[in-house]
Amino acid sequence: MSKRLQRRNSDQRHTLRIERNNTERPIELVQITDSHLGGQPGEELLGMDTDQSLAHVIDLIEAERPSAELLLATGDISNGGSPASYLRFQQLTGHLAPHILWLPGNHDALPAMQQTFAGDPALGRNIEVGNWQIIMLNSATPGEVGGNFSAGELEFLQHCLETTEAEHVLLCMHHHPIPIGCDWLDGQQVRNADAFFALVDQFSSVRGILWGHIHQELDQQRNSVSLMATPSSCIQFAANSPDFKLARLNPGYRWLSLHADGAIDTGISRVTGVEFDIDYEHSSGY
Repeated sequence: MSKRLQRRNSDQRHTLRIERNNTERPIELVQITDSHLGGQPGEELLGMDTDQSLAHVIDLIEAERPSAELLLATGDISNGGSPASYLRFQQLTGHLAPHILWLPGNHDALPAMQQTFAGDPALGRNIEVGNWQIIMLNSATPGEVGGNFSAGELEFLQHCLETTEAEHVLLCMHHHPIPIGCDWLDGQQVRNADAFFALVDQFSSVRGILWGHIHQELDQQRNSVSLMATPSSCIQFAANSPDFKLARLNPGYRWLSLHADGAIDTGISRVTGVEFDIDYEHSSGY
């Protein structure tokens, strides 16, 4: 796979084109989400050293997905939005795939991300690879925990879907657009999900929607579209819990294979053989 990123347009909605040497094989992606890195190594989240947990996930990806072409980092990369945390994430993960794409979560600071990586393809938002389009959406609102798409973001999505030359589309975001059965988290889902799905439903090219934020695994179908959520690379949230609760599950990542016919193969892989020091009895959030 070539490391060239070709810019199709010069405006803010430009498309980044990733050229591939082998167009026959599926496009191999890995997703890391909700790393919550601190500004300095060794900072903890509910007792877990988030550098240590990310390191174990990275080791797992190196062993299992050496041919990954794209790394998707779907928000809460940082726990406080410090430029140092973004630089460290890049240094730690930059070797995992030839191309890396980032989007912000509610714990991130988008201005710091943009300042740190001004002009870097990692902040590209509309990408074409093979006959797939990957759109990186911003569901975060400064000062708010929950998700929402601004009118401009929905306009951006519509423009990308209407103008792409790709046959199939994967949408990536941070917040969940559907209820997941956790009352405390479902109050944080994308607030205008109805408007989002009303737009998405107009385009049969959309094959998958991928997110983070909920620190747990989810795989569902909606109108033949794959809905996918991924474990955090640090702490995990308990499924179907009305209140904040941690799950006794290890960190992990998601892999995806995007096929030329629009099919998506995907799965979750978790760190094994490691016991992490976590405050499982913490009950007041994070």
